[in-house]
Amino acid sequence: MFRVAVKYVGFLKLVPLLPQVFESWLKIGSLVAAPQVLTVIDEIEAEVAKWDGITITNHKYGGIQFNRNNREIGHIHGNGMLDIPFTRKMKLQFIEQGKLLDHHTIKDTGWSSFEIHSLKDKDKAIELLRESYKLRQ
Repeated sequence: MFRVAVKYVGFLKLVPLLPQVFESWLKIGSLVAAPQVLTVIDEIEAEVAKWDGITITNHKYGGIQFNRNNREIGHIHGNGMLDIPFTRKMKLQFIEQGKLLDHHTIKDTGWSSFEIHSLKDKDKAIELLRESYKLRQ
């Protein structure tokens, strides 16, 4: 869908309000091409917001960021790209199990990505966020 565009957005955080504009375009694209993705994002946000110690903020590159104890457990962009930090070992295990993809821009770290396409991806995304949540106690 909009994966190529997201790959080259590191400069966004340098220009005031540009991440929010870019995120708006991602959401408009999702609204047109895959409106169910926006519904799933809302449902994930509602579920994760219930967890102890979670705060939700805007992510520096656009999207919503979930934090526990002032540490990020993951963030979701308006195109359904969920980015989650794990240890490198956990990331590799999850990739081998087919649960995750390597992060779309940051390759040699614990950062990973999960693409949300439909309602069937909601539980998988929540499960992955829960694993990251456990690491940030």
